[in-house]
Amino acid sequence: MYRSHSCGELRASHISQEVTLAGWVQKSRDKGFMIWVDLRDRYGITQLIFDEERTPTTVFETAKTLGREFVIQVKGNVIEREAKNAKMPTGDIEILVTELTVLNASLLPPFTIEDETDGGEDIRMKYRYLDIRRNPVKDSLIFRHKVTMEVRKYLSSQEFIEVETPYLIKSTPEGARDFVVPSRMNEGQFYALPQSPQTFKQLLMVGGMDKYFQIVKCFRDEDLRADRQPEFTQIDCEMAFVEQEDILNVFEGLTRHLLKEIKGIEVDKFPRMTFDHAMKTYGNDKPDIRFGMEFGELNEVAQHKEFNVFNSAELVVGIAVPEAASYTRKQIDKLIDWVKRPQVGALGMVYVKCNEDGSFKSSVDKFYDQEDLAKWAEVTGAKPGDLICVLSGNTNKVRAQLSALRMEMAERLNLRNPKEFAPLWVVDFPLLELDEETGHYHAMHHPFTSPKPGQLQLLDSNPGDVKANAYDLVLNGNEIGGGSIRIHDKEMQAVMFKHLGFTEEEAKAQFGFLMDAFQYGAPPHGGLAFGLDRLVAILGGQETIRDFIAFPKNNSGRDVMIDAPAPIDSEQLKELSIQLNIQEK
Repeated sequence: MYRSHSCGELRASHISQEVTLAGWVQKSRDKGFMIWVDLRDRYGITQLIFDEERTPTTVFETAKTLGREFVIQVKGNVIEREAKNAKMPTGDIEILVTELTVLNASLLPPFTIEDETDGGEDIRMKYRYLDIRRNPVKDSLIFRHKVTMEVRKYLSSQEFIEVETPYLIKSTPEGARDFVVPSRMNEGQFYALPQSPQTFKQLLMVGGMDKYFQIVKCFRDEDLRADRQPEFTQIDCEMAFVEQEDILNVFEGLTRHLLKEIKGIEVDKFPRMTFDHAMKTYGNDKPDIRFGMEFGELNEVAQHKEFNVFNSAELVVGIAVPEAASYTRKQIDKLIDWVKRPQVGALGMVYVKCNEDGSFKSSVDKFYDQEDLAKWAEVTGAKPGDLICVLSGNTNKVRAQLSALRMEMAERLNLRNPKEFAPLWVVDFPLLELDEETGHYHAMHHPFTSPKPGQLQLLDSNPGDVKANAYDLVLNGNEIGGGSIRIHDKEMQAVMFKHLGFTEEEAKAQFGFLMDAFQYGAPPHGGLAFGLDRLVAILGGQETIRDFIAFPKNNSGRDVMIDAPAPIDSEQLKELSIQLNIQEK
């Protein structure tokens, strides 16, 4: 055997035992007559000692040649360490080596395999197999495993059955672009990789499986951010004979279970908030409620003066930033520059300093007196010492801009404590969303989401007012899960397709298999899908998901380690009946 123990296992109780270890050389310290080597594996580090007087000569000479990341096997005796290291679990002992085998030599790594490395993100992604040896990445992957196991444990205890669904499916419009896969056996035809197993899990409900789950890869060909990847993992779930309340209770239970088992935190309260309230109060549908700075709409107290910027605005809205009245003019100017960046898009910002003596100092003192500004403070909830930041413009745009500012100020003021967890249900989403460019409505979630009971008739008269039987689970300002009660009736589904612009022929071509299934006794059903990558990252105290994915893609969707995507040779293209017509940019 290559090892009798791991490199994180040995303690003082093992002193005098002969052991065999194997792993990677973390570092070597050669003092001439004595050599110390830190040997590392997944489980920890053990110090090896090579003594010129006690170690066989050939072994001692070989030890001198060891470099970083050499893979070695050693045999030796566990002895008490003279200079103990209380920071290491194995710090009370070391191994006096009697036998040494170099299993594989290593080139000098392009960055140090340390917790605090000198390697930038690009070089670490290129050599990801080396980066995984570092504790931060290794521990993140182990953490992901633990979360995944707890998910399976909880759902299995609730009588959910894990069922696999296909990866090679039919391309269907679900909101993002599909990744397509050519079929050699069916010339000129293509599979698509699933954006989600949506239709399959509904078919499983028709099939009577009752409670389904799957930890499944999904694929979307869309622009990327730090928290997005072209391939990602969902905890996909569906239940039959349920209403919204049943689903919220089950997955509130799953979230509580994970917080308790993974983080040791008990969370009793999962508040609920309507979509409309979230947008009005926080400017987005996934608000972080760990801190305040709720929006105060100022139209009634800020318009009808002589300040035309506000008078011409659809919405004037502000937030009270706690204890920021001490900001200097230079700091405020930088804040104004921040909101004017293209990523935010504001044209400017009005501010009011709420002084400790109860007076106000504003950038618009020319137009508003102290009594006016006191009303602004009342509406925004500002206290002495706070800074009121006000934006104005188109309602939807200005809410998004102020939401971005609210999150930025929370970061600057350290209000987003990663060790604090604040879950929230957002409910009553609009069923349809208006595309301002085309003037057409499309499904805010997906075409299979049912409207709230009694609202179907509004589709003809006021489609924008129809509420969906849909819900999102938000954790610390991130959407970690979302779902809906599905349409299970063929006639209602046909009405939905009609309002989304599908002809009968298009609906049958795209989703005929689902419509047919609904004719054979489809039960009422609904479900929810968690984004596993994001959920794990938040539980791990991080905002980005890459370190919790073994082999992630970069912001361009490339795997720089294996250099993918990549061209394929002409013979493969010919076999697949594909001809390239690439236009120069």
